[in-house]
Amino acid sequence: MASKAQGASGLAGRYAQALFELAVSNDAVEQVAQDLSDLSAMLADSEDLSKLVLSPVIAREEQGRAMTAVMDKAQLSDLTKRFIGVVAQNRRLFELEGMINGFEAFLAEHKGEVSAEVTSSKKLTQKQVDSLTASLKEAIGSDVAVEQKVDSALLGGLVVKVGSRMVDSSLRTKLQHLQLAMKGVG
Repeated sequence: MASKAQGASGLAGRYAQALFELAVSNDAVEQVAQDLSDLSAMLADSEDLSKLVLSPVIAREEQGRAMTAVMDKAQLSDLTKRFIGVVAQNRRLFELEGMINGFEAFLAEHKGEVSAEVTSSKKLTQKQVDSLTASLKEAIGSDVAVEQKVDSALLGGLVVKVGSRMVDSSLRTKLQHLQLAMKGVG
């Protein structure tokens, strides 16, 4: 999650910070975090919702009404609904994903968590994720939130990014290094 903070600068970062401060002052941080997680999942799952959020053609009132209906159906908290309503009214829904990422980054920082982006050739099992999380926690010395990505081009192994540090133990990279070494021999 901390890595997402870098992507949530500017406009999205300011909105995320405002929402986080509101959530803290209303003692609703966990509820808002859950709401935003649900909303992010809905955006990822629904092409129509993504189009609604990203479209500059749809009128602000229509976007606001549609988002209100979606949030009512999802039973999001009042604070989250009011925030998204302001975002829609200000024609900033196109930055919603960045705002969600920024909020998650503020939450991780608030909890003292560090984010790790783990890319593997196939989806890791829960046991593998738990083992990796424990190893990273031991190496870093703080709680770690693991964000998984899948890249079948890796062939095998992992690429782990924590902040500006990256450990690439993927089979693809090892084969590339071997290929370079073989070129150097001949």
